[in-house]
Amino acid sequence: MTSSTDLLDPLTTRPGGDGRVGYAAGAFDLFHIGHLNLLRHARQHCDHLIAGVVSDEMLALTKGITPVVPLAERLEIVDHIDVVDTAYAETVPDKLDVWRELRFDVFFKGDDWRGTEKGLRLEREFAEVGVEVVYFPYTMSTSSTVLRRALRALSGGAPAQEAATAERAR
Repeated sequence: MTSSTDLLDPLTTRPGGDGRVGYAAGAFDLFHIGHLNLLRHARQHCDHLIAGVVSDEMLALTKGITPVVPLAERLEIVDHIDVVDTAYAETVPDKLDVWRELRFDVFFKGDDWRGTEKGLRLEREFAEVGVEVVYFPYTMSTSSTVLRRALRALSGGAPAQEAATAERAR
C-alpha cells in the first residue's frame, strides 16, 4: 500500500498496468463499518483503489465539521485497510480537480447522494471526462454523525441513546 506522498505520477503511469482505477472519497473520521463497506464494495469494481481522505480544512469548508481524528491519523488508518491500494489526502473541494491529478476511471459514493442535486451534478461533470459514478448502499446502522453525537452526549450533552435514535429517524 502507498500513501499520497508515494503516489505514482497519475498522468503517466497506471498502477499495475492498464487496470481500472477507482476512487472512493470520505472523511473516514471515527472509522466504522459503513466506511469499510464502501471500500470493500469499491474494491470489487476496480483493479486499483485509491481512498481519498478529505482533509480537516476541506471538512470544515464543505461540511462545517471538525473531525475527531486528525488527517494524518485517518490517512494511516485507511492506508492499512487491505482493500485500499493508495490513501490520498484530498485537499481541494472540487472532485474534478482531484480527477485531474489522479485520473481515476470510476468514482464510488454512498447511495445517499443518488438523485440529489450534488449527486446529479457530480454525475454530469464526471460523464464529461469519461468517469463512471457508481453508488453503493449507505450503511444505515452506523454513521460518523451518530458517533459524533454520541460522543457529544457522553461529554455532557443529551443522552447518547436519544442522540443516536434521533439520527436514525432522520
